[in-house]
Amino acid sequence: MVALPDPSSVKVYTVNGASSSTSSSLPDWLTRKRQAKGKGKRAVKEQVEGTIELIQHFEFPEASNRVKTTRDGHNAIATGTYKPHMKVWDLDELALKFERHSDVENVDFVILSDDWTKTLHLQADRSIELHTQSGFHYRTRIPKFGRAVQYHFPSCDAIIGAAGNEVYRLNLDQGRFLNPLVLQGTDGNGGGIEGVNAIDINPAHQLFGFGIDGNGTIEFWDPRSRSRVGLLHLPHNRLIPTYAAPALPIIDDGSSVPALSVTSISSRSDGLSYAVGTSTGHTLLYDIRSSRPFALKDQGYGLPVRNVSWVEGGSRMAGDGLVVSADKKVIKIWDRNEPTSNFASITPATDINDVHHIPGSGLLMLANEGIKMTTYYIPQLGPAPRWCSFLENITEELEDQTTRTVYEDYKFVEKSELESLGLSHLIGTAALKPYMHGYFLSLKLYDAARVIANPFAYAEHRERMVKEKMEKMAETRIRAPKNQPGVKVNKQLAERVLREEERNRRKEERKKKRKEAEEDEEAMDVDEEGEVEGDGDGEDAERPNLLNDPRFKSLFEDPEYQVDENSREFALANPVMAMRKRAETEKAEKTGRSGRTKTAVEEEEEESDKRSSDSGDESAEDEDSDDSDNDGSKESRHAEQALRMASGIDRRDQRNPQVRMVPMRAQADGRRAPDKDASFGQRRSSKGVSPKAGRDSMYMNRVADGGLEMSWVPSGASDAKERAERKKAAAKKKDTFGHGMERGGEEREVRMTESERSGRTHRRQGMRSGSKNTFRRM
Repeated sequence: MVALPDPSSVKVYTVNGASSSTSSSLPDWLTRKRQAKGKGKRAVKEQVEGTIELIQHFEFPEASNRVKTTRDGHNAIATGTYKPHMKVWDLDELALKFERHSDVENVDFVILSDDWTKTLHLQADRSIELHTQSGFHYRTRIPKFGRAVQYHFPSCDAIIGAAGNEVYRLNLDQGRFLNPLVLQGTDGNGGGIEGVNAIDINPAHQLFGFGIDGNGTIEFWDPRSRSRVGLLHLPHNRLIPTYAAPALPIIDDGSSVPALSVTSISSRSDGLSYAVGTSTGHTLLYDIRSSRPFALKDQGYGLPVRNVSWVEGGSRMAGDGLVVSADKKVIKIWDRNEPTSNFASITPATDINDVHHIPGSGLLMLANEGIKMTTYYIPQLGPAPRWCSFLENITEELEDQTTRTVYEDYKFVEKSELESLGLSHLIGTAALKPYMHGYFLSLKLYDAARVIANPFAYAEHRERMVKEKMEKMAETRIRAPKNQPGVKVNKQLAERVLREEERNRRKEERKKKRKEAEEDEEAMDVDEEGEVEGDGDGEDAERPNLLNDPRFKSLFEDPEYQVDENSREFALANPVMAMRKRAETEKAEKTGRSGRTKTAVEEEEEESDKRSSDSGDESAEDEDSDDSDNDGSKESRHAEQALRMASGIDRRDQRNPQVRMVPMRAQADGRRAPDKDASFGQRRSSKGVSPKAGRDSMYMNRVADGGLEMSWVPSGASDAKERAERKKAAAKKKDTFGHGMERGGEEREVRMTESERSGRTHRRQGMRSGSKNTFRRM
């Protein structure tokens, strides 16, 4: 269901067929052929998103000629081609009831009964066919080619207008033709009458109205006296100048006047008003008591008016004074008191053959030159019929939805882009539609020009799509490091923000614990620690940062804000990171791995090393820093790192204070001066070194071939008395019970650091990794 674009506030919904904004540029026969095949990518789907089919199979193979509904409102009947046939739809079931073929194309038809069972058809070969419920009933012929047909219920006469000045009468009760009605024309002898294009029977007083082709008049006949009771002349001076083409020199002498014809007539149920459509594209409204029109409406295209009708009952706006007029191109609904303004205007995708308004509703049915017949629903015109009352609920739901616009198949381009495509010469032509600071260009023309201007556009687009897909797949690997959700660019900046946030959180937690320890010397319970941590998390969630601030959302999503880490400005603002990156680059060049892409395992290990070293540095700095404002500042950290790098001290050697780094030379005792040039083995095997009593001894001697002999002698029996006293003291404090279990004994006071009590918060340093050939230091 698609809302047609219209300047007014009146919404027009297409509930069958295709509107002008959704129509395809392909011909209907090709669309139909693709629907029948339904194979390959070029197949057209029958149901398009956003559209509905109110009545199923509401279509003809080629085109439709006429459409009408029965008086009881339960069925719709239409005729069309190719092949010529008639279709009947059951409106209560919203489906096709049956179809019936004929030999000749139908010109017009009329429904004789209140339902679909009896119809009369005027054929293009001068024949008249009668159809009943069981099928074709009878066929007869008229002398001349027919143009219009109507049925007079009181007398059972079928009134048939044809070429010439005669109107034929076929009495269906007697089953024979009656004397025809001979039109008199303007001279009384039928002069100037080329035929009868339209017939109207007034429902109030049964007055016949015949629209004449050729002289622009309407003759009114009384069926009781079978004679003419009035002649209406259309205003040539008001209609012809707007319609006539300029006279050609020499060819046109100016004596010939363009013909004016009446193409449609419709009388109102009050019996006083008539609507007349002309071949010049005008619609005139008359009062039967006056020969001057009280309203004049121009369709705007200069095409003959195909159909004109009154909106009777059910209208929701402007009372019941609305008129529907349609030519080949456009349908206009307007008020009889204000013909200059339109209540609604509809421009279908295909040419119009007939328009039928369902009385008392806002539904219009169209017979057109397309495959699918079109149905429009206008909620402001009237309610939905009883058999499709659900339309009102559907239209209410569609009020908030985005509708298609006229420019959906166009591309908006600026003037600079237009010059890059080489289409600047089209400025000022119909190919470009100016709008704001640019132009609307046809989408097909834009695609063609872009391919010509850049032949590799598709290859670049494909390469970009493949790269994005590969990056997306790389993120889903099992060993790949997890990134922050929503962070697409500047991931290192996001990691630094998170590390800074985590460091501040730990610092605040230490301050809290230190303050609580001063107030209370006893250790806090686990529950209390949990409450403290929970409070800290709550405050942490409320603390704004770059990641959760909506003002900086584009910094981590838009590629335009990507930080160039190779630029000079970045190196000046971040000297440490620039130095580290340069060292990594030099190392990669030396090892010859600069051209090889790192695997996911290597990237994870490198990232984990970086995070662990950063966390280790931060924890060491946090433990050594005071509560002053200067500790943890960037200047102090940079100065300290530069000092250590200059002095050649390895920072990893200072992480474990229990490791004592000693020179690889033997310490000499006081009895003998050491020889500086002697090796470690020579000093160890010197005669002045002797083992002390009660300790293990190790002797090293040089052998004749230059090697070393080393012997180790465990210590002898130690002080038995001292051992017995320690064992006796320990036995007093221990209680032994079954299965080798004991309780009590000497308890040692264990002093634990803050990290040992709360657990490790960073990676172990100086130990062997599962994926690297490194060893822990002893």
